[in-house]
Amino acid sequence: MRVVIIEDEPLAAEKLSRYLLKHNSAIEILKTLGSLKEAIPWITANKSSVDLFFMDVQLSDGLSFEIFSQLSINKPIIFTTAFDEFAVDAFKVNSIDYLLKPVTFTALSQALKKLDNLQKQYSTIENNKPLLEQLTQKTFKDRFLVKIGNHIRSIPSEDIIAFQADGRDVSLFTSKGKEYLIEYKLEVLEGLIDPKLFYRVNRGFIVALDAISDVTLYSNRRLKLTLSPAIEKEIVVSREKVHDFKKWFEGN
Repeated sequence: MRVVIIEDEPLAAEKLSRYLLKHNSAIEILKTLGSLKEAIPWITANKSSVDLFFMDVQLSDGLSFEIFSQLSINKPIIFTTAFDEFAVDAFKVNSIDYLLKPVTFTALSQALKKLDNLQKQYSTIENNKPLLEQLTQKTFKDRFLVKIGNHIRSIPSEDIIAFQADGRDVSLFTSKGKEYLIEYKLEVLEGLIDPKLFYRVNRGFIVALDAISDVTLYSNRRLKLTLSPAIEKEIVVSREKVHDFKKWFEGN
């Protein structure tokens, strides 16, 4: 098994390496990456050679969720995190397991055994579908809870036209012209919503495909979006995302 570790704490990365080899001396650690800046280009060039990723959630230059906004990774992932707030809603939709720090050898071994069991189970599935085809079949979140005073309301995903981060606050906007605060970070939301229907256009906005009523050329080779119903926020596709946005917008 060929493993890549994405971890910005050298001691934590060294401990993971040691535990992996203790679990199975045949494991090959291909690379240890310490930041998004390192990880994104390396994974782009080498992801086909990797069998398993270990990813720390919080890296020195951002959350590892940002990797998935730029890349499609169809390999098993085991997340490590010191914050269980990320675990239930985010990791279970696109990972084999998550390990709370400080990671123990027992927890790591159990996660690897879980992966091994899944491989054995899926090897006998009808039509012999590949493991990753099964593991990457995601169930996306179809409703979000919002608070209105002392009341709670459930908003269907199909009624959402955009999510916006403003400092620590994240809001969703609905097709009925309403705005509600929610308790999710944009990085977490990216793992919960269908990427065919929603796209993160910049650091502050995720927009819904069906809500885009107009796209216009903007300064510095960027694009400006108009949503329907309109919201009183300027939504501009960042320059580095224009190419991928166009592919998403035309359905590729």
